[in-house]
Amino acid sequence: MPTYETMAFHLETERLTLRPWAESDAAEFCALLSERGNGTPTVEHIRTSIAELLAATATTGIALLPIQRRAEGDFIGYCGLIIGRSTVEEPEIAYELFQRAHGHGYATEAGRAVLDAAVATGRKRLWSTVGTWNTPSLRVLEKLGFERDHVSTEDSGEVVWLTRSLP
Repeated sequence: MPTYETMAFHLETERLTLRPWAESDAAEFCALLSERGNGTPTVEHIRTSIAELLAATATTGIALLPIQRRAEGDFIGYCGLIIGRSTVEEPEIAYELFQRAHGHGYATEAGRAVLDAAVATGRKRLWSTVGTWNTPSLRVLEKLGFERDHVSTEDSGEVVWLTRSLP
């Protein structure tokens, strides 16, 4: 098994900062997850999830990072690498933004920073999985150079699997 460098956990773009999770992110993370329409998790549950994300980062060397707008300093979502449906050797890129942050190019901008961080780890390929209904997310992945690999059917519906070779 190849050895990979640890992913950078502080990324900056023209408009965004991606950084490690803090306990103070719990309330905003709850609000973001509640936009999915499946109820609102408790802040205590999210604090546990943040601790689990930080522990996974320490184990895998890859991270899902909160996104803040640099000028405003507000939390608008997350972007990073996860094992998800894939492997630590070929992780998935994942992102989710508040609806108020949609349509401004933030997901693409954060995604490019994460792609660069993935290249620096020495990885050769990334995956992404997205519901077939999620046209805006599929457009972001297309802009990032991902290509469709296959479609699977899961309990939640059809899922598109996409890949991107690195660099």
